[in-house]
Amino acid sequence: MSRELKLGQHVVNDENPAYVIAEVGHNHQGKLETAKEMFRQAQSCGVSAVKLQKRDNRTLFTKAAFDKPYENENSFGATYGEHREALEFGREEYAELKGYAAELGLDFFATAFDIRSADFLEALGMPAYKIASADLRNLPLLRHVAAFGKPVVVSTGGGTMEDVERAYDTVMAINTQLCIMQCTCGYPVEFDELNLRAIETFRQRFPDIVVGYSGHDNGIAMPVVSYVLGARVIEKHFTLNRAMKGTDNVFSLEPVGMRKMTRDLERARLSLGDGKKVVFPSETGPVLKMGKKLVAARDLPAGHTLSSDDIAVKSPGDGLAPVEIDRVIGLVTKVALTTDDALSLEQLARAGQREIG
Repeated sequence: MSRELKLGQHVVNDENPAYVIAEVGHNHQGKLETAKEMFRQAQSCGVSAVKLQKRDNRTLFTKAAFDKPYENENSFGATYGEHREALEFGREEYAELKGYAAELGLDFFATAFDIRSADFLEALGMPAYKIASADLRNLPLLRHVAAFGKPVVVSTGGGTMEDVERAYDTVMAINTQLCIMQCTCGYPVEFDELNLRAIETFRQRFPDIVVGYSGHDNGIAMPVVSYVLGARVIEKHFTLNRAMKGTDNVFSLEPVGMRKMTRDLERARLSLGDGKKVVFPSETGPVLKMGKKLVAARDLPAGHTLSSDDIAVKSPGDGLAPVEIDRVIGLVTKVALTTDDALSLEQLARAGQREIG
């Protein structure tokens, strides 16, 4: 069974370029024009998709959680509910952003944090769905989203292997368009908690699906490591300025970082090759220049039997390679040679013979 997934306009597999998701989340600060500028910048960085987060806040949170005071430097409201509502886009904004992403040639979808939000997104015709780490054990949401028949990308932060296998079984029973993402849901996460080798574990345990990496780490190196380990969907938080207000900005990539990351992911893909050891055309010149050949270490008369003292190894490598030295020792010169003359089998014969057979 092939390990392949159609995400929006892209086919994701082990041969094609990595599918890079710029996670805008709520870094747009509730401003439509800021979101559109982030989409423009993300497109210029070479990403495959931009993604938002959708919550139906009044039904998602308990009343106590919604009304809890939330006054700090990152707050957009006096209570947590007001804060979340200030950051939330409605149908009009989503519809405009969907059209704008299409103009830019970007895939556009969102994380559904609850069933109402999933239905909201489905009514807009989203091409795929993201399930956050916190919903890895949310079987009702997993089943509901899987039933849409669209690709489902599931993050696994804070989960055990048992949790991941349960989510896999739940979605795959309904919809085989699944991607499992290695994730550690620290914000930001320390490098010694990334556990990137879980990507290899997922690829072995789930050989029929695409595996990815959702990173909350600082920097651009770990997505490349994750790609080498087998992640083919890469999600990183994206911002215009890491100093902007909001808890996610500090570990998000600015455009310069996102651009370098997409560049390095493609370099990694190209550099891995097919595993067969071959000689490339670009190597011919350097190997000739720096390689070695067998030459006469001193003037030698015709009829001389060669010993190791008669042979030197020198550059350039445009003659008999040193790998032939054991074959040459003991042969007899048919012609006189001067110092640094290249040895060739045509000039040599076995003792008592005219030619080398």
